[in-house]
Amino acid sequence: MPDFDKNLYVATVVLGAVATGALIAPVAFHRFLTGHGMKPELIHVAGRLIATGLTTLALTIAAALLLLLRTATGNPAAAWALSGAVLLWFTTTWLVLPHMVLRRTAARQEATREHGDTDGRSGLLG
Repeated sequence: MPDFDKNLYVATVVLGAVATGALIAPVAFHRFLTGHGMKPELIHVAGRLIATGLTTLALTIAAALLLLLRTATGNPAAAWALSGAVLLWFTTTWLVLPHMVLRRTAARQEATREHGDTDGRSGLLG
């Protein structure tokens, strides 16, 4: 096994461990901090941990794909391209789309305030 593949394997395992820890940590925080009047702190820390967990999870999956596809296809360029495409997919669905929804919702709420709607609903179904 070439050194690059060995190092990629180690990095993938470590990234997976970090992702697992970061994604499970909010549960532990909630368990230990509930009832102590620390909800804002809990939400802040949990949000950061989840963002870290999702980032490292995406990197773990991309690295694992790269390692597997390099081995299975024997074509490093294709392996890099496919792994990059998957990482782009995660970035789009986990970061870009939620950001777009957040911006659209904020714009809709601003428009509602400007038009004086008091019930908070707008639109055809709203």
